[in-house]
Amino acid sequence: MESLKKNREFQEVYKQGKSYANKYLVMYVKKNGFEKNRIGISVSKKVGNSVVRHRITRLVRESYRLNEEKFTKGFDLAVVSRTAAKGKSYYEMESALLHLGRMHGICKK
Repeated sequence: MESLKKNREFQEVYKQGKSYANKYLVMYVKKNGFEKNRIGISVSKKVGNSVVRHRITRLVRESYRLNEEKFTKGFDLAVVSRTAAKGKSYYEMESALLHLGRMHGICKK
């Protein structure tokens, strides 16, 4: 699993990608021309302190890691957490992530 790290990479996905949202997450998706997906996770300070933000980041990263084979390859994904994600369980985050993947049409059932 590769990450989007640079601000420039995120900005590209935000500007040129397509976005869908649900209660907990917003997902931007853009083709990257590689044989693999790159994922970037962003949690704003509005959501909570660093402990809360890192927990959400870990939950999203782990739900992507365990479901990676369900996602079509060749995309950059930027996942932005919403304030409602605060205090949610792993299963709620996982289902939110998979739901967005299906909305984008890049996630198999």
